[in-house]
Amino acid sequence: MRSENTPFVGGPLDGRVLPVLVGPTGHPPKWYEVPVPGDDDTPPTVYAYRRVPAGYTRRLGLRRGWKYEYAPDGKERRALKWPWSKPKGAP
Repeated sequence: MRSENTPFVGGPLDGRVLPVLVGPTGHPPKWYEVPVPGDDDTPPTVYAYRRVPAGYTRRLGLRRGWKYEYAPDGKERRALKWPWSKPKGAP
């Protein structure tokens, strides 16, 4: 499997560059979760990082790669949006 060195911004991994496995499209996952084991009987803490573009080129506006930003609220839960579903406000 191929990996890509990806920088992390914020949180406990701030400033680190870690190799992250990329998928078949060549992109790293949208979310990166880091489990930290708890002491004694406490449950493990999970730190979440969201994938964002690292920057853009000046001339063509192409993406220069990815970086991960710390998400203190955790991973966002999204509802599935099917084309045949009604909007939430509709009766």
